[in-house]
Amino acid sequence: MLKPIDADAVIRDDRVAGTFPGEIHAGVAWWVAACFVVVSQARQMAVAHDGNPTTEEFHRRFCRGAINAQHFGCQVADLGQADEAQLVHAMKALGDVPGALLSTASDGSQQTVAIRLFEAGGRPLTEDTGLAKVREMIATDRVPIPVNDQAKGRITTRRDLLETA
Repeated sequence: MLKPIDADAVIRDDRVAGTFPGEIHAGVAWWVAACFVVVSQARQMAVAHDGNPTTEEFHRRFCRGAINAQHFGCQVADLGQADEAQLVHAMKALGDVPGALLSTASDGSQQTVAIRLFEAGGRPLTEDTGLAKVREMIATDRVPIPVNDQAKGRITTRRDLLETA
């Protein structure tokens, strides 16, 4: 694993979060997304971010990881900038699919990037509903990769799902 992280420190309290740079890097978003797709067995998911420039790179990597998870061919509905209520609305509009919201908080010179995962139905992913499995997969370097190009999913911009939220 290139640039390993302390998975126990970063993947906890119902989210993936860490200081950037330092505890977390953009590659973590790819790993989390690929693992989340496999754990949730998602064929489709909605992804949003807070519009922060730091978050945008993590968001891009998250979307790429989600479409490259084993044989799932996950279709990512990229909502762009949205809040949690808009994300959950879009998840329901897509047929109760899983989702993710990425954000960055700044405290002076330090930034903390957070990735919140939501199971189908809009509930945050918890230790018992899959977060522990995502952490275990990353900690043991078992991040899923695509089996072939035909197994890749696709990213589609879906700002239209926000207009009705």
